Amino acid sequence: MGTFIPNTKKEQQEMLHEISCRDWDDLFRDIPQEARIKDGLNLSDGKSEMEVTRIMERTAAKNTVFPTIFRGAGAYNHYVPAAVNAIAGKEEFLTAYTPYQAEISQGILQSIFEYQTMICELTGMDVSNASLYDGASAAAEACAMSADRKRSVIYVSETVDPRILRVIQTYSFGREMDVKTVPAADGATDLKALKDMLTADPASACFLMQYPNYYGIIENADAISEIVHSCKTQLIMSVNPIALGILKTPGEIGADIVCGEGQPLGLGLAYGGPYLGILAATKKNMRKMVGRYVGETVDSQGKRGYVLTLQAREQHIRREKASSNVCSNEALCALKASVYLSAVGPAGLKKAAQLCTSKAHYLAEGLAEAGLPLVYSSQPFFHEFLTECKDPSALLSALQDRGILGGLTVSDHELLWCTTELNTKEEMDTVIKTAKEVLA
Repeated sequence: MGTFIPNTKKEQQEMLHEISCRDWDDLFRDIPQEARIKDGLNLSDGKSEMEVTRIMERTAAKNTVFPTIFRGAGAYNHYVPAAVNAIAGKEEFLTAYTPYQAEISQGILQSIFEYQTMICELTGMDVSNASLYDGASAAAEACAMSADRKRSVIYVSETVDPRILRVIQTYSFGREMDVKTVPAADGATDLKALKDMLTADPASACFLMQYPNYYGIIENADAISEIVHSCKTQLIMSVNPIALGILKTPGEIGADIVCGEGQPLGLGLAYGGPYLGILAATKKNMRKMVGRYVGETVDSQGKRGYVLTLQAREQHIRREKASSNVCSNEALCALKASVYLSAVGPAGLKKAAQLCTSKAHYLAEGLAEAGLPLVYSSQPFFHEFLTECKDPSALLSALQDRGILGGLTVSDHELLWCTTELNTKEEMDTVIKTAKEVLA
C-alpha cells in the first residue's frame, strides 16, 4: 500500500507515553506471565525484497500452470477484463473490509448496492444480499432460509455438484434439518420421482436444483417449478451466472430463492478462493435472508446516500438465537463481479455465454468422432458435457504433455469437459487429434 508507513521507535515510545505506559511490558501488564513468549518467536532472520522475490519465484515454479484449460466443474477459466483488477486493486477498495460504521462508508456501501442491483437484474429476483463466502455456503444458507418448524426436510437433486451437497448436509446437520436426494434419470432430475417424493412428504421445505446441472445439462426448470410449487414447496436454483446471459432467468421460471457461485464474474482461478456466494430471493423471503442489504436513500439535505437497510444483528452478537453463522460478506469479490458486469454489459455477457456453448458443442462433436461419445446424448447442455472414455488417465496424460488440462475424471470411464470463450478452435482441434491418437 502506497500510503502505509511503519512508525519509528520514537513514535512508538510517544504513543506509549500518551496512554501512560512506560514501555511495552507495562502495556501488556494485564497479560499473565505464563501466557507471554519469553525468548521471541522462532523465526528466521528477515530477508531483502530481492531475496523474498527469488524464494517466491522458485516456489511458484513448482506449480504446473496450464496455458490451455478444458476443465470446469465449479471453477471456470473465463476472460477477466483489465478494468476488473485495475479498479478493484485501488487502495480505497482493496483495504476496505466491511461497513461496520456504515454511515461513513458511503463508497463501499455504494459498490455493494450496485452489486445487489446487478444480481437482481441477472437473476430476476426482487432482492439480493451483499454476498456470501462461496456458492456452496450460499446454497446451504438458501436451504436454511426455506425451512421452519413444520417444514424441515431439504430435497436436493442428485445432479447437483456433490461438493455443494456435502456442504448442505453439513450445515443441515447442525440445524437438525433432514436432507434427501432426488434421483436422476438420463443425467437430469427424475421428474416423476420428484413429484412422488414431494407429494408424500408434507414436511418438505424446498427443492434445490442446479442450472445448468453438474453435468452441464440444462434441465426442464419450468416443469420442475410447476411440480415443486404444486406441493407448496419452495424452489431454489443454484445458477451459473454466465449461463444466465442466454437462459431464462430464475425469476421467469418462478424460483423462490437463487444461489450460485460468482467466480465466473471476473474472479479468475485462484486455488479455490476467495470466491463469491450469490444469494437472492423474492420479496416474501427477504426477512429470512442472511447477511446484509444495502439500500439507497436521501439525507436531510436531499442528497443521495446509502445505508445498511437490513441485517440480522443476532448473527454477530446473539449466537444462541442466530439463524446463521454468517457475519460478513465478500465485498472485494462482489466489487470485482460488479466491475466485470459493468465492463461486459448485457450484450457482452450474452456473447460470452454464446461462445461458451457453441465451442462446447463443437468440441463434443469432435470428441464423439474421436471415440468419446456423449453419455447423455439426448440432453441439451451449456458449456460442460460428460463423455465416455475407455482410458481417461492415458488421454489426460497425453494432453498434459501438450500443456492442456483435460476434462475431470468422473468415473473410470467418464470425463467431464468444459469450454469457455478463451478456448480457441486450434486448441479444441488439438484435443480432438490427441484423443484420436491415444484411443486408436
